[in-house]
Amino acid sequence: MNISDVMIHINETLSGEARSSLEEAMRQIDGVVSPRFSPTKRHLLLIAFVPEKTSSAVLLSKARAAGYTAQLIGA
Repeated sequence: MNISDVMIHINETLSGEARSSLEEAMRQIDGVVSPRFSPTKRHLLLIAFVPEKTSSAVLLSKARAAGYTAQLIGA
């Protein structure tokens, strides 16, 4: 099984509860292994996922659907 990582920059300042909620929403996507916000740069969301099951575009779309202004880092 291949695992890829993607980093998503969230423009808004999220509370701890909002970060947890977005991480949980990402976990619901088939193929997501580990979504987690950086403890020191709280606007950066790193997501490990299985590329055969989902894509960075799907993950970015989920963040935007949650109402956040977001972009892929390094894409």
